[in-house]
Amino acid sequence: MSKSVFANRIIDWYDRNKRDLPWRHTRDPYKIWLSEIILQQTRVAQGLPYYLAFVKQYPSVKKLAAAPQNEVLRLWQGLGYYARARNLHACAKKVVADFHGKFPGSYKELLALPGVGSYTAAAIASIAFNEPVAVVDGNVFRVLARVFGITENIASVKGKKSFFEKANELIHSGTPGIFNQAVMEFGALQCTPVTPACTHCTLARICVAKTQNLQTQLPVKQTRSSVRVRYLYYIVIRKGNSLFLRLRKSGDIWNGLYDFYLLEESSLVTAQQLFKKYSLKNTIVRVSKEYKHILSHQKLVVRFIEANRSMIGQKQVKAAGLQLYSKKQVEQLPKPVLILRYLQDEGYLE
Repeated sequence: MSKSVFANRIIDWYDRNKRDLPWRHTRDPYKIWLSEIILQQTRVAQGLPYYLAFVKQYPSVKKLAAAPQNEVLRLWQGLGYYARARNLHACAKKVVADFHGKFPGSYKELLALPGVGSYTAAAIASIAFNEPVAVVDGNVFRVLARVFGITENIASVKGKKSFFEKANELIHSGTPGIFNQAVMEFGALQCTPVTPACTHCTLARICVAKTQNLQTQLPVKQTRSSVRVRYLYYIVIRKGNSLFLRLRKSGDIWNGLYDFYLLEESSLVTAQQLFKKYSLKNTIVRVSKEYKHILSHQKLVVRFIEANRSMIGQKQVKAAGLQLYSKKQVEQLPKPVLILRYLQDEGYLE
């Protein structure tokens, strides 16, 4: 198949089937960058309200750069992968400080910005600045692997390089931004991970996976990563309608967010075992149900233990960095979605 046949069919399909999304009505690099960062690891339906909220709150990169990080993290709350939000803020500051509030116009320069990898740099460069550099994400991997019968492992360095080279061979030099969006949209709507719509596919006759019945086998992804299970026990201490919370530091998940006094164990234990191990006073009010929360390479098994203030001594409070926050303050603090779920379940927050 010639590259022009692939590009023309994909773009024609895109013109007829693309979703009407706000970032597709602009070539403003700020808004394109914002949408790409939000949509990393996030479905469009979930990310769209966040995009609209960010654009409303921070209509320009200068406004975002000037905002307190706490405020940015609070607006991001619920999206997960909070390093994206911190990088978002850091990137905005760098664009303002080093580029006078204007995004650099080349793929190479964009790669030097915080939190901007090859995928995001290619998206901004091609859509905003018409640079012919291909975007390669999960959707693109899947489309190229199936259509061209590529069996290289997409999780390997060699495989990623091979797919990037293939995508750049195919890119439509006249409208690279449209081409990139077309391939991604085709993977999202037509060539889906499960039950792709092969019967009515514009590429069906020339697709290797369709002709050889390899849809479930392509793309090939083999990883060695294992999921780490962590057992977290949060001690929830109230004083009237206020709560003791602490700011999480770097070096672990949820840097810059707020949670409760935390005890972590290597396996499931009872509240009584915790008290004995850490010499805590047994002043339980009650123990919550078990919560489970999945991160990229971690599974969290969590219980919240509501206790009286006398359980933890003043030294422990100080060492843990706990501070007392009113209900209104708690509502405004950026929190992991797990903590938010617990507070909502308890009726503390709406």
